[in-house]
Amino acid sequence: MMTQKKVIQIGVVSELTGLSERQIRYYEDRKLIFPERSKGGVRKYSFEDVEMIMDIHTKMMNGFQTVELKRMLAGS
Repeated sequence: MMTQKKVIQIGVVSELTGLSERQIRYYEDRKLIFPERSKGGVRKYSFEDVEMIMDIHTKMMNGFQTVELKRMLAGS
C-alpha cells in the first residue's frame, strides 16, 4: 500500500532512475505515466511509478515505441 502513495518529487525520481527530468516528463506527455500534482503544480510519484518508469525506459531502449507501450499498459 505504501508503494502506491505519491510523495516523491521528480528530482528524486530522476536520481533513483538515472533518467533526466525531461525524459520523465516525456513519458508523462505520452500518457505512459500519471503523476499527481500538488496545489502548486509539483509532480508527485509513487514507488510503483518509479518502477514503471524504469520498465518503460528499458522497453524503449529495447526498441519499443510509445504507441506500443501505451497499448501494453492499457492491457495490463
